[in-house]
Amino acid sequence: MSAYVTSAIRVADDKAGPYAVTTGPDGALWYTLVHSGRIGRLVPGEEPEAFDLDPDCGPAIIVPGPDGALWFTEHRGHRIGRITTAGEIAEFDPPTPGSGTYGLAAGPDGALWFTETTANRIGRITTGGDVTEHPLPVEGAFPSAITAGPDEALWFTMNAANAVGRIDLEGDVTVHALPTEAAGPVGITAGPDGALWFVEIGAGQIGRITTGGDVTEYPLPDREARPHAIVTGPDGNLWFTEWGVSRLAAIGPDGTVTEHDLPEGHTEPHGLVVGPDGAVWTAMETGALARCALS
Repeated sequence: MSAYVTSAIRVADDKAGPYAVTTGPDGALWYTLVHSGRIGRLVPGEEPEAFDLDPDCGPAIIVPGPDGALWFTEHRGHRIGRITTAGEIAEFDPPTPGSGTYGLAAGPDGALWFTETTANRIGRITTGGDVTEHPLPVEGAFPSAITAGPDEALWFTMNAANAVGRIDLEGDVTVHALPTEAAGPVGITAGPDGALWFVEIGAGQIGRITTGGDVTEYPLPDREARPHAIVTGPDGNLWFTEWGVSRLAAIGPDGTVTEHDLPEGHTEPHGLVVGPDGAVWTAMETGALARCALS
């Protein structure tokens, strides 16, 4: 088994809350500071930068857009934001007030798709700021993370409905119920095998769903690990954060799980991404970005 080493870079104080992280088109790491209402930027070896938003807006997920900018959700501000690599910010309000914008992904149609946790909808925003919303067929589903699938559709988790959903580019929704009750799916990503992989924070499992709707679940060695976010890693495995026990872990296509301790003193890992250096980076809510790479 390959050996991995971890390290951490402090980017904020322990109350700012680094939450999600992505690789920007400028080769830097961009991240949200959910508790302090800022967007951060880090080039390892340089001082981190931060760009101010409304301090109470709760920036959550951040992703590269198709227009060379970074796009993010403001969960408590109920908005979608855009920030250029130079730090210029624009914000857009969905039509439904108090929508609880959270998950965000670039779609195959050149727009960005997002979840509205409290409005129970999936939204679509063009790079020009035009928003369309699609209501879900299940009440109180609490749609959470969303990702582009291999089938020209978007796939998303329905945290409170115990299901994974699919929405096509016309807005038609299909719901796939999960076998395990109260699984609480959150993070989801397109895997290297043509399926979608997701985490079950409530059940302590990793799930896999084919585009045909067939679900397989893999229990974690520690069912109390509280897996939160997931991404396809540089090694062909699926990497995920174990928020409840402050570890990074990876699952292979055969369901084999390996776990990696994070640097001491850094806890609450949330979002993660493959960085520009090929390592796996994760946002630690206690104020750091942690790096995990082959030694």
